[in-house]
Amino acid sequence: MAGTEITGATALVTGASRGFGRAIAEALSAAGARVVGVARDRDALAGLRAELGDAFTPVVADVTDPNVAGHLIDAHRPRILVLNAGASPLPRPLHQHTWQSFSQAWDVDVKHAFHWTREALLAPLEPGSTVVAMSSGASLQGSPLSGGYAGAKAAIRFLTSYAAGESDRAGLGIRFVSVLPRLTPATELGSHAVTAYAAYYGMDVASYLASQGPALTTEQAGKSVTGLIGGDGAGAFLLTSEGMRPLS
Repeated sequence: MAGTEITGATALVTGASRGFGRAIAEALSAAGARVVGVARDRDALAGLRAELGDAFTPVVADVTDPNVAGHLIDAHRPRILVLNAGASPLPRPLHQHTWQSFSQAWDVDVKHAFHWTREALLAPLEPGSTVVAMSSGASLQGSPLSGGYAGAKAAIRFLTSYAAGESDRAGLGIRFVSVLPRLTPATELGSHAVTAYAAYYGMDVASYLASQGPALTTEQAGKSVTGLIGGDGAGAFLLTSEGMRPLS
């Protein structure tokens, strides 16, 4: 399926106040999109507005609320939808989790992806639109210090593929793709995880990072996701410091 023309399009990014979401919002804006950024951190969104100017519309909201998803898709009619929001998992081994901490990523990350994906199909978005769901490289190899995080991120990948199938069946012309970034210390979530895994394996942080190879930066993530939106790829993609690689 062909990519989405970014220049002049409205792009809605959830979790836009920090990390990958902020970088994706910045990259889309630089590529000529009008960006609507949704997050709960009012001050961080205000800072992004000051940086990007009138081309950025900040929205303070809870992205797990299905009414928020429906209202904002109806109000802004985005041609680009990036589902990036998620909770930071508690970095503990399995037996130190409660069910509440173990299931947090299901209650936030998956719930958010489900509501917004459902609304994108129901609206529906215009033919030629692209929906990008941010999963995680953890969905491929697991994440023993993150409770149900890896399983939740795998569910997002499956959910996105199911939505692509429904778009095809109904002839909607909406492209759904998932992106699986490798663990990186460049985000707040990743930084906490790197520190936890270094301790778990009896290593200092520098040695652990060296064992993992070059780290993905948020700027690379923003540019790579923007390139994917404007390109013609479909399915799921692993995102590393070397760029995007399609998964079979």
